[in-house]
Amino acid sequence: MKQAPILITGAAQRIGLYCAKALHQQGHQVVISYRRYRPLIDELQNSGIDCIQADFATAQGVQTFIEQVLGRYSELRAIIHNASDWHADNDSDPDGVFDAMMAIHAKAPFLINQALSPRLCAEKADIIHMTDFVAQTGSAKHMAYAASKAALENLTLSFARKLAPGIKVNAIAPALICFNEWDDIAYRQKTLQKSLLGIEPGEQEVLKTIDWLLSSDYVTGRVIPLDGGRHLNLP
Repeated sequence: MKQAPILITGAAQRIGLYCAKALHQQGHQVVISYRRYRPLIDELQNSGIDCIQADFATAQGVQTFIEQVLGRYSELRAIIHNASDWHADNDSDPDGVFDAMMAIHAKAPFLINQALSPRLCAEKADIIHMTDFVAQTGSAKHMAYAASKAALENLTLSFARKLAPGIKVNAIAPALICFNEWDDIAYRQKTLQKSLLGIEPGEQEVLKTIDWLLSSDYVTGRVIPLDGGRHLNLP
């Protein structure tokens, strides 16, 4: 019997891409969303990962994505909300930045969960929100981003209450997971010093947490921090 698929939003690059490939290699059927086409999409399609284009910055983009998923799949094993964008606060357009961050990180997951949760498997199902360390600490330069991730963490609690006991709803809140290839040595050293463990853990750390949440029978309404003890690295 074919397994119901795991849906991962924003999974055409970095952590989302790593997890999509790894879960597919584990034997899961995987469906992803991507914002912009790139040659990699053809490779993923050919490997058996279903790829759906979607722009979550617009209400129409979210609705079109929902309709495509509903049209293709009668059942889902899990929804992993990984789609994200990262904008610094902009004094010349504060409304635009705030609205964009809220649309992608809070409104899109809210609408997708509302529409697709009836398709989640009755026996074992999960929703996982990817949030951020700054949801709990705030950010002087990325206030809109931090606020939108905090909103997503709150939605984790609300959906956990609404969808129990059939669907577990949790969040993963990373700090540093992996550097960009263009990050210079000075930036890397400064960032590593922010956590107690002082390492770049890599994408596999997120995958391990996803695997654990998917296999658990008794964890819901929780935000799992992946921060290397950064919250305790006080002056």
